[in-house]
Amino acid sequence: MANLKVSHRYATSLIETAIEKNKLDKVSSDMILLLDALKDSKQLKLMLDNPVIRPELKEKILKEIFTSKFDSDSLNFLSFVIEKKRENLLDSIAERFLALRDEHLGIISVTVTTAFKFEDSQIEKLQKKLEEILGKKVRLNLMEDESLVGGFIAKAGDTMYDASVRHQLELLKKQFLVSGFSLN
Repeated sequence: MANLKVSHRYATSLIETAIEKNKLDKVSSDMILLLDALKDSKQLKLMLDNPVIRPELKEKILKEIFTSKFDSDSLNFLSFVIEKKRENLLDSIAERFLALRDEHLGIISVTVTTAFKFEDSQIEKLQKKLEEILGKKVRLNLMEDESLVGGFIAKAGDTMYDASVRHQLELLKKQFLVSGFSLN
């Protein structure tokens, strides 16, 4: 819990600076690149989490990796985080930054789980309908789960809309059980 608060403070500081300097897009792409690197390289994550490795060496390694790809403000931010010995939180800071960016831009992330892969036209219709319902720009995260049988489940924050065939069958089963209906 304490780490979430710390990550939030660092992410808030970074987004405020990025907005102030009109570099939100660049810093956002830097944070996405950082997250990808941390997810793809277990060695990088282990190095950052290792308290035995000196901060100067960690900073040098990160600069070697990211200098040609990152904006100078993003590099300075990485150095600052390492200086404060919070490098083990870089992934959660980057994730929180991206969530704050979406909030700032009025974008909501919606996870849609379907029984089968939707066609592009279906995805587009669903996205437009969700944007209309939610009153925000929607970023879809698509997943597949054959157990749904058909339809979809959409989750946006704490709200879930279940339009799956599996859910409809469960409701029908409950109605039969409540009414005492039996096939025996």
